Amino acid sequence: MTSGPVGASGAGVDVTIRYWASARAAAGVESERFGGHRVGDVLEAAAAAHTGLGAVLRVSTILLDGRLVTASDPLSEGTVLEVLPPFAGG
Repeated sequence: MTSGPVGASGAGVDVTIRYWASARAAAGVESERFGGHRVGDVLEAAAAAHTGLGAVLRVSTILLDGRLVTASDPLSEGTVLEVLPPFAGG
């Protein structure tokens, strides 16, 4: 696991983001940690840290501990966000 700027602003809880497929390619890491109060806070921090990731995040499904979430959903310490971009194939 690679560490990102956890607690850089001193606000929020620490969560792990796991990237899959094109999201992993855009981030350049398999996973990393960021801090925030809501899902959107963490995704914004990740997009700011990686050029090109924002475009992938806009079309991705985001899961929080296995359930679908939106940017406004609150975070709990130690949770895991999964970034699942659209997959091709059948």
